[in-house]
Amino acid sequence: MAKKKGSIEVITGPMFSGKTEELIRRVARAEIAKIPYALFKPMFDTRYSENEIVSHDNKILSAKPVMNAKEILGFSIDADIIGIDEAQFFNQELIDTCVKLANGGVRVIVAGLDMDYLSKPFQPIPNIIGVADQVTKLKAICVECGEDAGFTHRINKKEEKQLMLGEKNSYEPLCRTCFGKYVKM
Repeated sequence: MAKKKGSIEVITGPMFSGKTEELIRRVARAEIAKIPYALFKPMFDTRYSENEIVSHDNKILSAKPVMNAKEILGFSIDADIIGIDEAQFFNQELIDTCVKLANGGVRVIVAGLDMDYLSKPFQPIPNIIGVADQVTKLKAICVECGEDAGFTHRINKKEEKQLMLGEKNSYEPLCRTCFGKYVKM
């Protein structure tokens, strides 16, 4: 029997571009095909649910909350597909975890922001992109002009830390031109 071929797929883009929705779509296809899978999310991301990933348009799949990327290895023994949502909230060990899984024949699908609210690379996503087999960069719709939006603008200017959970009351998608009105690039 041929060895399973592992891979790493990255779904990225700004907030409200459909990253989680696309992750759910890919995993749901595996569910239809009866391919064993496991979904993971950062434990502290409880915006919509503690043990589900939920897209902004309310698509839902069960997920295992984990404290760190190494935990994913222990919970992935029987899975042929691993989905990881909100990957920007993990540290650099996520890269090694993804590579180990893929090298072991697992299809790894990672969804997360590649840039923060200042348009700076949001690790570990850029480094995972470097080892990925496939990258899908999604666009949102600019809330100011209606063009394709590739940037996440933080509305709440008082909070300056990079990691901040939020939704539509905290962030909005903007195109490059509109984003440039608020943030020097």
